[in-house]
Amino acid sequence: MKRIISVIAAVLVAALFLPVGARAADDPAEAAEAYILVEAATGTVLAGKNADMQRNCGYLSKLMSLLLIAEDIETGKFRLSTELTASETVRGTNGAVVWLEPSDKMTVEELLKSVIIGNANDAMTVLAEASERSIDGFVSRMNSEAFDMGLRGTAFYSPYGYYDEREHSTAHDIAEICRALSRFELLRPYFQTWRDFVKGGATELVSENTLSRTYDRHIGFKACHSDEAGYCAAEGGINDAGTCYISVVLGAPDADVSLGAAKKLINRGFSEFRVTATMFPDEMLMPMKVRGGEDSAVEIRLREQSRIVVPRGVSELGTVTVLPEYLSAPVKKGQKIGTAGFYSGKELVCEADIVAAGNVARLSFRYVFGKTLVKLLK
Repeated sequence: MKRIISVIAAVLVAALFLPVGARAADDPAEAAEAYILVEAATGTVLAGKNADMQRNCGYLSKLMSLLLIAEDIETGKFRLSTELTASETVRGTNGAVVWLEPSDKMTVEELLKSVIIGNANDAMTVLAEASERSIDGFVSRMNSEAFDMGLRGTAFYSPYGYYDEREHSTAHDIAEICRALSRFELLRPYFQTWRDFVKGGATELVSENTLSRTYDRHIGFKACHSDEAGYCAAEGGINDAGTCYISVVLGAPDADVSLGAAKKLINRGFSEFRVTATMFPDEMLMPMKVRGGEDSAVEIRLREQSRIVVPRGVSELGTVTVLPEYLSAPVKKGQKIGTAGFYSGKELVCEADIVAAGNVARLSFRYVFGKTLVKLLK
């Protein structure tokens, strides 16, 4: 089918992305093995280094565990007030703990606090078993969810982030997990708390993520370190307009670098970029000719208006539409007809599908006979 490319001039807010390589030489993120900066709503990657390199990410694995628990709360599997009982599995838990013993009871809220603020592995055990009846079942769900999210660089072997040479993820995959977590506002009070108490005030929790008390844009997520993973941080920051940027820093030499780089990356997002809508008017798309149909043409429109992230200070966007010369009936409402590409100069910023706005049935003998009869009767 012959295709026609039409160029429509549109004055919209957009621009070229700054090259990922255009970074200041003194950027603390450059001391880390890998990092990424992402806008949360669109998933646009704005800066990065080795963002798809597979490596051990330490206790950042718990972010996927927390995502599953947040989903369980959202679907009603349990509530924050639900009281859960620790099983024998909590005996001898390694790493950070809140000293749970078998038959101890804690609410889901207290357990979440213990995991998010205190990194408590025994609390994570109780939540994982309540979610999927066993640790193995929970880990299986972690990997299934990762696959469904398209996280092809990630494999989990525990809900905790214990070192396992087989376990790995990437800065980009961790950022995608944080994007999913960012929509659960029920978790924010815990992510934003640096110090708290559980078990009736008997057990103190202190977060390794000091940005939770020093960064006013902070909404989460986690900081950790180990000999194998180095110092790692996954951070989210939001402004008054609701724009959220997420940074992930992996394998930094110390906490000052990992947390400082995470904060600086997010501040760079706010200072250098902004989120806007394409706002392409459907009136600029002429009806598409239809051959062999009960109607000779069909209205077309964008499937949806896109939100895009653009550098500040540039305001002109060109739109290139790619459409066929005509359609052949039948045509179904919502059927993809072509694409609209939004460009800043020669750089493609984003694409959107152009679809049929209505149905056009195939021309039939019965339809033609009926139309002819009506004309004769007139």
